[in-house]
Amino acid sequence: MEQSFYDQVYELVRLIPRGRVTSYGAIAKSLGAGGSSRLVGYALRFAGTVHPPVPSFRVVNRVGLLTGKFHFNPPELMEQLLEKEGIPIKDNKVQNFKLYFWDPLVEL
Repeated sequence: MEQSFYDQVYELVRLIPRGRVTSYGAIAKSLGAGGSSRLVGYALRFAGTVHPPVPSFRVVNRVGLLTGKFHFNPPELMEQLLEKEGIPIKDNKVQNFKLYFWDPLVEL
């Protein structure tokens, strides 16, 4: 049975190592859907209902902004989870973004 795009997104997000982040665009590109970063975001809106769990808090926008935080309850939870893994956040943005960035095209 063929996996849906959402399922492919969830599978890939589960591979993001602890203490690392990636972007919506990097996920889309690695799935062969380069212009579909917004669709990745839509998929992650439903990640809280999926099992096994999907660490969607590790996905940020292309410059490290926590643009998905409003889908967490409370919104501060996304930042708290990232900081708990050692990722520094300031003004809703991952600091030293390139240092923590995980590119599935390079690392898988």
